[in-house]
Amino acid sequence: MSKKKYQSSKVKIAIVLTFLIVLIFGKNLFERKNFNELGDSFISFYEDRLVVESYIFSISEKLFRIKLLINHCEFESDYSNTIQEITDYELRILRLVREFEKTKLTEIEDVFLTDFKRIIMDNLRIADYDMIYTDADGINEVKVREYNAYIERALKDLEKLSQIQMDEGQKLAMNSDRVVNRSKIWSQFELAALIILLGIIYFLIYSNRSQTKEE
Repeated sequence: MSKKKYQSSKVKIAIVLTFLIVLIFGKNLFERKNFNELGDSFISFYEDRLVVESYIFSISEKLFRIKLLINHCEFESDYSNTIQEITDYELRILRLVREFEKTKLTEIEDVFLTDFKRIIMDNLRIADYDMIYTDADGINEVKVREYNAYIERALKDLEKLSQIQMDEGQKLAMNSDRVVNRSKIWSQFELAALIILLGIIYFLIYSNRSQTKEE
């Protein structure tokens, strides 16, 4: 190989090496971005979906307990205790709603949660109702039906919110899958780059030996 051709080959090799180094460096940056994205997805899945689903379950359980107390208050020995117990459940529900509001809400999620909160604060305040039960007249069925209707509305909001957790969780899972697939593709590029780099190293060794012999 002539000296001129050898120098030309070295320039081409330098260009290829530079490209490979940039490719590998870019791949590492991309991997770091993917890693951060995966981490954010897992955190969001836990904090904004799994934890929220536990809030929804706990709120639903408290609403059912309130409904049982309302529908069977004639069996309670002290009606005032029943009212206090319902009030306590209402306060616990509102505390959970405040925790819910701190999470990352979608637009539709915010709509249902706002409606749910309004029902709890404006329509299910047991203290705002006239006597639902008296020893003389028993259960005030009109008031109980009215109260139960609002509970059903609140439960429907919770059902919608629970479905949103499923849908958003599925989106996060699909996004994580895309990130993993992108990483696999880039790993294949990196492997190809390393093979090319290995070939260049062997070429340089061979070229140096040939050049030495010619000299």
